[in-house]
Amino acid sequence: MVSRLKGLGIALAVIGLVFIAGGAYAYLRVNDGTKSLQAFSAAQNVTLSYNEDGQLVDRGETAGADAIMAMLKDDWGFAVDNGEMNSDDPLVNTASEYMYQMATVAYHTLHGTQTIVLTEDAEYKGEVFPAGTYEFAVDGRYWADFDRAHPIEGPARAQAWTGVAHALIAELGVGTVTASTLQLGLGLAGVAAGLGGAFFLTGIGLVWATRPEEAAVRVTERATVRA
Repeated sequence: MVSRLKGLGIALAVIGLVFIAGGAYAYLRVNDGTKSLQAFSAAQNVTLSYNEDGQLVDRGETAGADAIMAMLKDDWGFAVDNGEMNSDDPLVNTASEYMYQMATVAYHTLHGTQTIVLTEDAEYKGEVFPAGTYEFAVDGRYWADFDRAHPIEGPARAQAWTGVAHALIAELGVGTVTASTLQLGLGLAGVAAGLGGAFFLTGIGLVWATRPEEAAVRVTERATVRA
C-alpha cells in the first residue's frame, strides 16, 4: 500500500511538472504576442485623446467621447474594462482601447452628413429629384440600411461608408480579437501553471507522507526477523 501511494505521488509530481512546463511555454508565447502587438500599435501611433483631468475627449469635448462610449457599451454591448483605458498610456493597444477607437470611426460615420450632387433630374418610385445639391444625413444608418437604388441614398452610402472606414473598422477588430486572445492565453497559462503546482505539491506530499510509514514497516520487519 505504501509503495503504491509513493508511486502515485511520483506520478502526480511528474504530471505537475509537465503542466508547469506547458504553462511556462504558453506564457512565453503570449509574451511574444504581446510584444508584437505593442510594436504594431507603436508603429501605427494611434492614440486616444484625454483632457488634463484624464477624461476621454472626442474632438476636444467630453460629450462626444461619452456618446461614443454609450454606443460601445449600450448599442454594441461591449464590456469596457476601465483598467485598460489609461490616460497615462493613450496608445491604442488593449481590447477596450481598440473597441473604443472602432466605435469612434463608426460613430462619426453614422452621424455624418454627405453632400450629394445630381447633375440631372432623377426619378425613383414616382418621386422626382431635380438636379442640384442635397445634404443627406446618415442618421445612424449602417451599410445595409441604405437603399442603394435611391438616387440620393445610394451615393450617400458610398460616400459615408467608404473603403477606408470599412478597412479601419476591420483592422481595429483584428486588434481587439488579438488583444483578447492574448489575455485568454495568459489566463490559460496561469491555470496550467496553477494545476501543475497543485499536482506537484500533492505528489511530493504523498511521497513525503509515506516515508515515515515505510521506515516503520522496515523497523517492524527487522524486529520480526531478530525475534
